[in-house]
Amino acid sequence: MKTLLLALLITALAAACATTTSPTGRRQMVGGVSQAQLDQLGAQAFAETKQKEKISTDGRQNAYVQCVVNALVAQLPAQYRSVRWETAVFVDAEPNAFALPGGKVGVNTGIFTVAKNQDQLAAVIGHEIGHVIARHHEERITRQMGAQTGLAVLGALAGAAYGDGAASTVNQLGGTAAQTAFLLPGSRTQESEADVIGQRLMAEAGFNPAQAVDLWQNMMAASGGRSPQWLSTHPDPANRIRELQRDAPSLAPTYQQAQAAGRRPKCG
Repeated sequence: MKTLLLALLITALAAACATTTSPTGRRQMVGGVSQAQLDQLGAQAFAETKQKEKISTDGRQNAYVQCVVNALVAQLPAQYRSVRWETAVFVDAEPNAFALPGGKVGVNTGIFTVAKNQDQLAAVIGHEIGHVIARHHEERITRQMGAQTGLAVLGALAGAAYGDGAASTVNQLGGTAAQTAFLLPGSRTQESEADVIGQRLMAEAGFNPAQAVDLWQNMMAASGGRSPQWLSTHPDPANRIRELQRDAPSLAPTYQQAQAAGRRPKCG
């Protein structure tokens, strides 16, 4: 009976999911959570982060980040432009940033040590906003729900055939396999896709897309050693830089058109 119920659960999950196309044309599976729920989760995570982390009161830093965000958001599809985007600058030496569903952007002060100008900051924030508009958070949740439910079904089947010990082993080993061979590769795909979206977005907003290359070169110099690519949630830095260098020339006309149209951000 337990196995039957779990099988019905995974069937229901699959039925709730839908295949859609990301902004780069990649087919992705999403579903099981509504946009309103995603926005609520994003708002909750943002609020919790603001409670736990020290927020910068530097007016110039906050205005700088908000200016870059506003310029990028102005080029988003209407459903994202209509959202009130909120930003926060956290006093943290780690060079990092994030964007969440519901229009939330967080930037650590450490990012200014590697993002040397407004174009490089736009590369960082554009990448993070890329995750949001490509529905990567929703896709990630869907994948995790599917992996967890699938492991539960396999564990129940093993337990029914070979006992509780076998079920426990399947769940433990299956969790490791799902993390390294299913969930993490998907995350690397999302990171590469966010690079593509972010670089295009910054060009449309009037930021120089070639500066994305300089940004990640700065990141690579600051980060030192990295774990093997197959165990990382991010693409190999050298591969990432090569891809950004490859795409920058094709985005030059978009950047020039934006400049000609008067989109010349002056954020600092």
